[in-house]
Amino acid sequence: MKKIVLLICVTIANIGFIYSQEKKSPNVLVFYVDDLRAELGCYGSKTALTPNIDKLANEGIQFNKAYVQQAICAPSRMSTLTGLRPETLGIYSIFTPLRSVHKDVVSLPQLFKENGYKTISIGKVYHHGSDDKKEWTHYFGKEPNTYNKPENIAVMEELKKAGKSPKGPAFESADVDDEAYKDGRAAKYAVETLQKLKDDKFIMFVGFSKPHLPFNAPKKYWDLYDKNKFEIPQRKKPDNMYRLALTNWGELKGYHGIPNDVEYLDDSLTRDLIHGYHASISYVDAQVGKVMKALETLKLRKNTMVIFMSDHGYKIGEYGAWCKHSNEEIDVRVPLIVSRETGYKKRVAGKTSNALVENVDIFPTLVELCGMKRPKTDGKSLLPLIDNPGIEWDKVATSVYARGKNIMGCTATDGEWRYTEWRDATTHNVLGAELYEHKNSLLSFVNLAGNPKYSKVEARMKNLLETQFHRKKGPFLQNDTPRN
Repeated sequence: MKKIVLLICVTIANIGFIYSQEKKSPNVLVFYVDDLRAELGCYGSKTALTPNIDKLANEGIQFNKAYVQQAICAPSRMSTLTGLRPETLGIYSIFTPLRSVHKDVVSLPQLFKENGYKTISIGKVYHHGSDDKKEWTHYFGKEPNTYNKPENIAVMEELKKAGKSPKGPAFESADVDDEAYKDGRAAKYAVETLQKLKDDKFIMFVGFSKPHLPFNAPKKYWDLYDKNKFEIPQRKKPDNMYRLALTNWGELKGYHGIPNDVEYLDDSLTRDLIHGYHASISYVDAQVGKVMKALETLKLRKNTMVIFMSDHGYKIGEYGAWCKHSNEEIDVRVPLIVSRETGYKKRVAGKTSNALVENVDIFPTLVELCGMKRPKTDGKSLLPLIDNPGIEWDKVATSVYARGKNIMGCTATDGEWRYTEWRDATTHNVLGAELYEHKNSLLSFVNLAGNPKYSKVEARMKNLLETQFHRKKGPFLQNDTPRN
């Protein structure tokens, strides 16, 4: 009898321990990568070598149709960190810090800090380092780009002497250790901070700058690829594309050695840049591996949700264009991988989801995960979808992009079709429309808007757009001057 009583007591104690472990507020680790489209092995890339990110995807859920709210750094990151869309915040450019306009908006680091979490920002998290700097208990700001080859260091010195903007060459492959470039140092800071905070509740954002320009990465990552095997993208712009839909080269034009007097970059330079983009991705992948290894070694993985995400997509020569700055599918669709704590992740490990999700959903997801009272947001928690990837979800995802002060591009996708209206910001009149099919590709080369054959599709997509952008509440009131 005594043995039975003792067994019951031990069993109850074990259940209590397990329950307390499950109820313990989880940690959160977010890898926030700059300018990364879904050019990853796990997403079917035929070229990118990304074993560590692929492993993470195999441990969690990979979202195949995740979208950002604007394909430019500052507004996209503000949207993630506040759970509010750019049209709610009224900020559409890289030049306006969040807190210069909104003093009272509740941000993710602010809320988590108020709820007893250690909040860590490493590298590029907000675009503007001044935003919410005091809300991070541990802050490692983004560092400037550096060059390691003597000839490139000399170029930078000459540019500075000439009083020009110190943007050096667009790529570099120095034979150096990972920490010679800033993303290697970011991984080092992350590992060291995890070691210090292993007994605390924490939310850590690790902001990797690559594959943003310049494509500077250690030579060993360049050596993973053969430049000559990269294909030159089709440089054709879509037929009947709205005249302001693309910016040809974006910020690439500002880098030393990039010609400004040609219609397209030559094949050799194009391949160098594509090579550099891939080398930078593999460099970031290695840093992800280091941080994940530390999480496992410190036995933190069992109670840490890990998110891998990007602030927007990117073009590496497609349409004859470069960088982001558009409403095109290739610029607004991004990788998103969510791996729950050990125990949870076993049920859904290696699953993929084609549900339409958005970066604006990250804030409410983390708030619900950690049991906090949620402020008003434009996004919705993804936890039900993470627990059951096959359930029915949203029918539309939306993004915006402004052209100057007076024109706004509003775009919606149902996962197969993308419909965009370019509107007068004051009158709301439609200045141009675009309809592209993306059932099997990120690229589409014919604008089907106005084509009678696709009138039903266009009407349906227009209706989806209108349900999100009400005419009287559309994304038109701007608090800053957008960048074209």
